Amino acid sequence: MPLDRKPRPVFDDAPAVAVDPALAARVAELNARYKHHSATEVMHGALKDAGKIALVSSFGAESVVLLHMAAIMDRSVPVLFIDTQMLFAETLVYQTEVSERLGLRNVQIIHAAESELKRLDPDRTLHQFDTDACCDLRKTVPLNNALAGYDGWITGRKRFQSGTRAALDFFEVEAATGRIKINPLAHWAPEDVKNYMEENRLPRHPLVAKGYPSIGCAPCTSPVKPGEDPRAGRWRDQDKDECGIHFVNGKVVRTGAAK
Repeated sequence: MPLDRKPRPVFDDAPAVAVDPALAARVAELNARYKHHSATEVMHGALKDAGKIALVSSFGAESVVLLHMAAIMDRSVPVLFIDTQMLFAETLVYQTEVSERLGLRNVQIIHAAESELKRLDPDRTLHQFDTDACCDLRKTVPLNNALAGYDGWITGRKRFQSGTRAALDFFEVEAATGRIKINPLAHWAPEDVKNYMEENRLPRHPLVAKGYPSIGCAPCTSPVKPGEDPRAGRWRDQDKDECGIHFVNGKVVRTGAAK
């Protein structure tokens, strides 16, 4: 196999990236200002106080909550959807249906450059022997390219999901890029998500009913058994439970929850 076939993802042993003091101070001020505020207020504050912001959505199991909040505030908010071209068919259908139902006017579907897919994964088997490289090619690089020019982005991460997310703040510094990452649902519990979806009569991803509480690419996502961690079906039996788009000090987050 040619040596240049694999991209170069950022691994755990990558050197830490220095955080800009001014950016760190700004994020600390935002966290202090919104410390006791609701998710909706944090979302509104992000769109008002954090500069040019995009909402990054997988249109997965719980994505409709943030999408609904955004639609209520501003249906023209940029929504970035990463189509890895290995997603479940159900996810693609759900993305179209939810976007239309909520009236989202600025959904941008992003994906890896065709030339890079042909060069680095011509037979679509990269995920079988290097999931980090596959995620880097199909998710991390396209997202970083799409976020160029934005000051920050909104995610649906929550403290209850796994390991390093347990101390998640509303606002974070993404040291590797100099962007602000906003997590409006950081303090929500599973019942909060469930209640919000029911109260607002929001459609659920069809795979949730089939045992998929966390949904990624089809080859690397499996059903979760009762009592398992919600993300246990992501890269099952591998030392990995993050795709690489979430970083701490410039390094891929590894929480071990899917072991």
